[in-house]
This record gives sequence, structure tokens and C-alpha cells, in this order.
Amino acid sequence: MSPRPPVPPFTQETAVQKARLAEDGWNTRDPEKVALAYSVDSRWRNRAEFINGREQIVAFLTRKWHRELDYRLIKELWAFTGNRIAVRFAYEYHDDSGSWFRAYGNENWEFDAEGLMYARHASINDLPIKETERKFHWPSGRRPDDHAGLSDLGL
Repeated sequence: MSPRPPVPPFTQETAVQKARLAEDGWNTRDPEKVALAYSVDSRWRNRAEFINGREQIVAFLTRKWHRELDYRLIKELWAFTGNRIAVRFAYEYHDDSGSWFRAYGNENWEFDAEGLMYARHASINDLPIKETERKFHWPSGRRPDDHAGLSDLGL
């Protein structure tokens, strides 16, 4: 497999870039595409679920985006060192009954020398919100460069 830049060791610039690339990937809501950012033997803890390898990542993300409709995500770098990055994030979605939520969380990532993530530990909390309280209003897909980030939105 070819490297997936940026690769460790991370600098401030490359850690910010890696976080934005992860955000962009997840905002595609394409499980197969997203899974390619992870090593074939990647290990995740997502809330109370433990996921191992790309096949399970694809299955998990497929289930996720069938439940979490009109998903929009923003990630922000929190800290980095060597081959590790910590981000905080928020995403908004609604369920099939039309109820809206904003999920808040933190992720700790660890990368191999090729720039593939091989460990992801996520802690996430969901908050019911009214549709009028939504803050993420861009068309489906990548967040526009001029759209405010988490800190600018007061999140």
C-alpha cells in the first residue's frame, strides 16, 4: 500500500491537515472510501463498540449513516505528538422520525509510518436539538473552507 500523506511525525501544519482530511472523508458518508484511511488491521473503540479491521469499519459506517441522516461533521485539532493526534468534533444529524441531534466528542488517533490510522478511540455524547438550533448548514459533502469551525461557532 502506498503512503497516505501526511505521514508521521506530525507538525502543527500536517496534524491540522490530517484532521481536515479525516473530516472531509467522513463528510462523504462513503464507508468504502473512509475505510481506506485506516490500516487493514485498524482497531477502534467507538462509544461502547469495538471494531477491528476495514471490513468491520465499513459495516459500522454503513449502519451509522443509515441511522444518522443529513450528517454534517466538523473536526478540530486538539493536540499532537509524533504519530498521534487528538481531535475534538461535533456533528449534526436527524433520525428517520425527523428528530435532530448534535453529537460532541473526542478522538485519539495513532498512525503507522505510511500515514494510515491503526488505532481510533472515540468518546461521544448526543444532545437532542431543535432543527432551528442547527449550526451546520452546508450542502452535503465537504464543509466549505469559509464555513466556521467549532471554536468560531462557540462549540
